[in-house]
Amino acid sequence: MLEMLLGPKNAERRPWEMLIIGIVYASLSILLVNWIFGSDAVLSKYSGVLIITFTVMFSLPFVYYLIKLEEEKDLQLTGFLRLLQEHSKALRALTWLFLGFVIAFAFWYTAIPDSQNFRAQIETYCWINRPANFENCITEYGIDTTSTATAFVTSKERLFKIFSNNIYVMIFTLIFSLIFGAGAIFILAWNASVIAAAIGIFTKSQLSQLPLGLARYMIHGLPEIISYFVAALAGGILSIAVIRHDFKTDKFWKILQDSLNLIIIAIIILFIAAIIEVYITPSLF
Repeated sequence: MLEMLLGPKNAERRPWEMLIIGIVYASLSILLVNWIFGSDAVLSKYSGVLIITFTVMFSLPFVYYLIKLEEEKDLQLTGFLRLLQEHSKALRALTWLFLGFVIAFAFWYTAIPDSQNFRAQIETYCWINRPANFENCITEYGIDTTSTATAFVTSKERLFKIFSNNIYVMIFTLIFSLIFGAGAIFILAWNASVIAAAIGIFTKSQLSQLPLGLARYMIHGLPEIISYFVAALAGGILSIAVIRHDFKTDKFWKILQDSLNLIIIAIIILFIAAIIEVYITPSLF
């Protein structure tokens, strides 16, 4: 319904409105999952994944039509810089949507003291940030399971680990968007929920500390997620071009070149985000 009130073209003109849409979508997802599956002995254990599923269901129509709009621009406009300027409008709208997800997830993580809502996200956080004490970490935050892991030794090794992990995420984002134009929204919503869980852990579930937590993780989180959006946009544009049979024309090679340029830009941004996460963020917080 909301995607009908705020279409892709309006979102590009007023991208900040997507912040409200993101907050509404994520909040509705959490409330519906708790209402429908909260008392289910089995499905309640998978609330973290169900929340993302509902968020994706709400977001898919808007994201699909936004990417479709960008593919049409590729056919109408010429010049890489001109295309990049036009694509940046869609990236701003998606970034505001992502921030809405993060804010809502972080708020409800704090407001509803139930670790099952973010069980998978907490395990992911512990695997990335405290691999040597994985079991103690997840137990500390209310999750009972077992696993083994090894610790990072140096900052360079941690940089390589983070960058390689993010590259894998970007590859899956690209694949998802190629298979289904807006399919990458699943991975992006998932990352928003993991960051939100990290913010909740960092702030010790105190609402008054949420702004500080947002600042702590958005310093490197924003460029990281922007790189994923760039990759998703590249894959989505290519996917829609194939669906519309543009690959049978010379215009397809123009679209392919634009997509490859976007992927290169995404990798560069991702490496910069990894450097910020390893060397700059820890020195500030």
